Amino acid sequence: MQATAYTYDPETRSGQVLLDDGTPVPFDAPAFDAGGLRLLRPGQRVRIETEPAHGTGPGLRITLVTLQTL
Repeated sequence: MQATAYTYDPETRSGQVLLDDGTPVPFDAPAFDAGGLRLLRPGQRVRIETEPAHGTGPGLRITLVTLQTL
């Protein structure tokens, strides 16, 4: 799934992405670390993977954040 980086705190390695419908979804340090990134800037297109057991919307849990590549 694709999203746009919205916020990122380098100290906690957590933040939020915006889904294409504008819904903000938080991610935590383990999801950021799983993608092997060092930094994330607001506005960057990212690819996210989610844990299906948590559904969609507020229950969506991001398990990986990485840069979107073609």
